[in-house]
Amino acid sequence: MRVRNWIAVLVSLLLLALAGGVAIMVNRSALSAADAVHRADSTELGTNNATLAGQMQLLSAQELAEVLADHAFRLGRGDATDHAMLVLSASKSPTFGYGLMLTDLNGAVLNASRDTGLPAADDAGWAPMRKQLAAGAEVGFSAVMTVDRIPLAAVAVPILAGGSPAGFLVGFNQVGATSLQRYTAQLASGSHRTDVVDSAGVVAASSVPDLIGARTEAAVLAELGRPGTHFVEYRSGGTPMVAVVVGGLPSGYTYVRIQDRSTFDGAVHSRSQTVNLTLLAMLLIGVVGISVLGYRTQVQRRRADERFQALFQHAPDIVTVIDRDGRMIFTSPGSAGILGFEPGMLTGHSVFDLVHPDDQPAMRERLEALLGDPAAVLRLQCRVRAASGHYRWFDFTASNQMANPALTGVVINARDISENRAFQERLAHEAQHDPLTGLPNRRRMQDALCSSLRRDPVAVLFVDLDGFKPVNDKYGHEAGDELLRQVAERLSGCIRAGDVLARVGGDEFVVLMPGVLSPADVEATAGRVRAVVEMPFRIAGQHILIGASIGVHVATPAEDPDAALRAADHAMYEIKRAGGSRALPPVTGRFVERRGRHRAPDRS
Repeated sequence: MRVRNWIAVLVSLLLLALAGGVAIMVNRSALSAADAVHRADSTELGTNNATLAGQMQLLSAQELAEVLADHAFRLGRGDATDHAMLVLSASKSPTFGYGLMLTDLNGAVLNASRDTGLPAADDAGWAPMRKQLAAGAEVGFSAVMTVDRIPLAAVAVPILAGGSPAGFLVGFNQVGATSLQRYTAQLASGSHRTDVVDSAGVVAASSVPDLIGARTEAAVLAELGRPGTHFVEYRSGGTPMVAVVVGGLPSGYTYVRIQDRSTFDGAVHSRSQTVNLTLLAMLLIGVVGISVLGYRTQVQRRRADERFQALFQHAPDIVTVIDRDGRMIFTSPGSAGILGFEPGMLTGHSVFDLVHPDDQPAMRERLEALLGDPAAVLRLQCRVRAASGHYRWFDFTASNQMANPALTGVVINARDISENRAFQERLAHEAQHDPLTGLPNRRRMQDALCSSLRRDPVAVLFVDLDGFKPVNDKYGHEAGDELLRQVAERLSGCIRAGDVLARVGGDEFVVLMPGVLSPADVEATAGRVRAVVEMPFRIAGQHILIGASIGVHVATPAEDPDAALRAADHAMYEIKRAGGSRALPPVTGRFVERRGRHRAPDRS
């Protein structure tokens, strides 16, 4: 009997050892899969943040382009007019308030808004900018340069004359006060640090502001400038660290996110270690007896299930299992808090009932491809309907688990990215619209003109306000801005549904009328524009009267858009010289001989 018991104990130990070994291998496999998903999510997050950082840097270059659109620089060394324009533009600039500078094609300084406090000509930080501009780039970015203990960065755009660069307009910003730094500061967290590093390894923006101007970690330096996302593992003071490095920004800068290895691995590794220790404890308990081992095993499994359910209940992601036809077999409890549906309410319904109609074809096509490849993983962003009826953006990660008998379906992990999408769309909108009036800006207008001229004639009305400058001088810039907003609102109400209204300069607007062939239609619209502008405006408690000089050009299909815009601008200046808003607008194009453009000295 005793031998039989020992045999039973020995068999039990062998079975437990075998089961424990298998469990450890399965746990290791699950940990590897979780690490892969976590690294993929970290790559996606780093790429998105790096893309936003690059867009912010390009928006700063757009501000320099607007300065060139408003001012024609003479590029004479020490020219007083150029100096006055630089000082005025720097005082108005939200980004380059530190200073503006004009240089020739060799980088020699022609003029600057300030006499001191600028980086030396031989500063190594100029090298990346000069290399980009020499390669024909439309914008160049310097590395961080320190002057009087102030970290500075320069952005340059070429000044064109006759279609070729004649010099460069350079703007300086204090990197510690840029929109990029404000955005990076919003990413501050106790578990990680976020930096944007220049090509020389100097921190240009950081969630820890005191690090601006310092050099990044030595382990990260080797990855700077490399396109794509890379993970760098190193030790700092004996602590294992992980850095997510994303290169390829248009400026040549690099996005870096740094955290210690324990917070990067998170609860997955901790839970994995707990499971391994539990399995070893089960093997030791087997020596005492099968009954005690079985009892304790059940207790531990129940507690593990409770911990898992607690974590699963409050997870920020939605986990769903669907069958081959797209019906939902299982939906995690977190969907109730995220989408608002009651637990179990979605079971049996098709997942396509929740997907936006415009996104369904792409999702069906990708799902069919996923079902055909057992090893495939699907990544997709689409809109999902919440219980309230509103659609929200989600990032889907789906894996084919049809061959897994425990699931027999497709497992979908969905994360709400609505705020991130909204931020990206807002950045895209701001890049193509005037921030004061909300109208399309010059770039958006030129795109619309190019598109229309591929198939239809287009009437171009160039509108310049008469008397705007005196209002600005007398009542201030706030009153001037309010006047421009009211003018934009009136003009929006007097054009046709298919027309395009854009603000292209300080007090300049352009109306595009696609498909117009008759000068009578154009003159009618010009008359309406002139009439609404000449009506009194209520500004700062005063009744303000202004007028509008309107230049008109009818462009034929395939005509050069820039030439069409210049012709309308020239016609507007002819109106200015003829007496302003009371003069009849000549229609150029098919009806009047086109002449070159000559700018008047005063647009008021």
